[in-house]
Amino acid sequence: MNVIVIQARMRSTRLPGKVILDLCGAPLIVRMLERVQRITTPARVVVAVTTEAADDGLFDLCRAHGFEVFRGHPTDLLDRHYQAARACGAEVVAKVPSDCPLIDPAIIDAVFERFAQGDCDYASNLHPPSYPDGNDAEVMSMSALASAWREAAQGFEREHTTPFLWEHGERFRLANVAWGPGPGGALVRDYSMSHRWTLDYPEDYEFIRRVYTALYPRIPAFGIEDILRLLERAPYLQAINARYAGVNWYRHHLGELRTITAAQTR
Repeated sequence: MNVIVIQARMRSTRLPGKVILDLCGAPLIVRMLERVQRITTPARVVVAVTTEAADDGLFDLCRAHGFEVFRGHPTDLLDRHYQAARACGAEVVAKVPSDCPLIDPAIIDAVFERFAQGDCDYASNLHPPSYPDGNDAEVMSMSALASAWREAAQGFEREHTTPFLWEHGERFRLANVAWGPGPGGALVRDYSMSHRWTLDYPEDYEFIRRVYTALYPRIPAFGIEDILRLLERAPYLQAINARYAGVNWYRHHLGELRTITAAQTR
């Protein structure tokens, strides 16, 4: 069984309560789940929230909208991800962050399709990245996730769930879905450092809110190309959160990560 785990919580450090901010008349987490459910790959989707009282309302909100919810460890996200997948009887597990409300369902399908070729234990579109930040999808075998759960010891490995896998390419077979690979595998497009569509700061929310307002519900299933066309028509939108483009958690661990370079963060 394919299981997509989406971890969410109310106590975000930089933007508390970000997952329930309004997005065209519905909580942001609901809009994101609507997008994830548009994938064509058969998969069970579960929201993994914490056991903290602060997430009681988020738990109730997701259930009230008909989404499956699991409660787990507040700070060990690797454990929460593993336990949620295990409770669902997963054989193949996907990770899609809850701060990616502009995720294109076709990208999730593409990563599932790459994993289904059967020659890898872990597939993603972010190692190395090429898609706009906020279109992250990772798919792995349950056995690979279990190995990480048992063995990962560093704090960032527990917090970010999957680094143990892509940092140990000698043990796990890794595959990457690049955006628009050309002849010889060269990237035709790489917007990973220039286009920020993820949600961490108030400016990110303003950008995402304006994109949704412009495209939804006129194009209810809008995807990555629809957003890029919008930005071509209205380049001022990209300027809203441009100062955070390329900023990610890697920057705090460059001395510990073996497969990440300074060129992949700022």
